[in-house]
Amino acid sequence: MISEVNARELYEALMWHEGPDPHRAAVLPWLARADGDYRARLAVAAECSGWWSEQGEAPGGQDLLWELYGLSRVSDWLLLAFQPPAEEPSAAGPATTAATGPATVTAAAEYEYLALFSALGMTPFDGSAFDPFLHEIVEVEQADDPHAPIEITEVRWPGLMLGRLLFSRAGVRVRAGAEHARRGVADRSPLYWTFRRRNRPTIDSSRGWGSNSQWRTDFRLDYRTPTADRLNVAGDRPIDGSTDLAPDHPANLSPEERLLTPGERRELLRHRCLLRPPGAAATLAASPGWEGDLMLFDWRLPDSDSPSRAA
Repeated sequence: MISEVNARELYEALMWHEGPDPHRAAVLPWLARADGDYRARLAVAAECSGWWSEQGEAPGGQDLLWELYGLSRVSDWLLLAFQPPAEEPSAAGPATTAATGPATVTAAAEYEYLALFSALGMTPFDGSAFDPFLHEIVEVEQADDPHAPIEITEVRWPGLMLGRLLFSRAGVRVRAGAEHARRGVADRSPLYWTFRRRNRPTIDSSRGWGSNSQWRTDFRLDYRTPTADRLNVAGDRPIDGSTDLAPDHPANLSPEERLLTPGERRELLRHRCLLRPPGAAATLAASPGWEGDLMLFDWRLPDSDSPSRAA
């Protein structure tokens, strides 16, 4: 482990806490024991330096991926307070999570959430223009013009960066035309690389493992560098523009993945969910639970395909 404390311990303390003020009862004692060594080890992940591929030479590299995942579970639990129940039932998905946890968002809840992760070296953000790297769509208001671009109308919770590493996206309510984001899909379809949300199905690669093994789940590493966004950099299956990858191609796709267009596969990787019904929705509907059969946790964009950005 990174140190004598770990994120799983905090997560379970929050889940089992009864009574008022879980921040004082669970978070503050944990933070007091998460010394400078813990924060220094997390800081290793702050730069896109290739540390994740040097695990044999850098002891604890795998542990760091697991620890970041554990912290993401803590974040998911605390963010339940920022998520109102859905207005209509979520579409059936491969994995839904019963959400109890914090019931309502308050100014104190946001302060305490930020205090925890700021103490671990993270920086909050919200952002004004919609950016799939930075923003998770929580609710869609459908614009009359189907071609209207995605526009943020409200920030529900702040996002967090650890240096250049994205730790958690900001949750946003948006207005958009149906050609860009469909209400009931962009805000209700399964959200990948996520353990828990109050009002939509979620899928991460810990599902189906035992109570101990599930904590050996890698955290998704997305970096915003001065020249490009690097998405899921530890993934080993490049998703290229081909619609029919050769059988021996290293990024060989499953039958369900082949039914998605290259654009839909990129959309899944960038947004962590679909924004509109896939073109092959009718065919996919014949395979109930097909979303859970997608093995996209190893997907990454080839470097030449990574979304570029100005310095």
